[in-house]
Amino acid sequence: MNDVAAPLAEADYIGATAHELREKRAAAKIAAGINQKTLFQRRGRIILRPDLLVLTGWADDGDLTLTRADVTAAETRFTHLYGRFLGGLLNAGRPLILNTTHASAEEVYLLVNHRGFLETTDDRAWEKHIERWRRG
Repeated sequence: MNDVAAPLAEADYIGATAHELREKRAAAKIAAGINQKTLFQRRGRIILRPDLLVLTGWADDGDLTLTRADVTAAETRFTHLYGRFLGGLLNAGRPLILNTTHASAEEVYLLVNHRGFLETTDDRAWEKHIERWRRG
């Protein structure tokens, strides 16, 4: 791990796994219309380094650290787990979805620099950062 290198990009995130979103009850989804943090209970910093993608504070036991090989896809889109009703009617609310080879985080939903009132994020920019990083 190269802790000395300056990050290529860094921001705040709130996140959840697809499994966690699947387990949420209707009441949590209704409450998410007011505050997305009811669905996305993981929070920290997303840090893109030359050799790693790090989600700080991902779990009680530490950060989620991914290599290029660990990230199989990064895209912003609405899904049946997080659709337009929750993300806002604008495409700016689409979550960043990372598909990974990590057993505990195979499909990760992120809202990067989420702005609640407008339901906007920096997810589209982060999709581009990560895809560029994955290609090396």
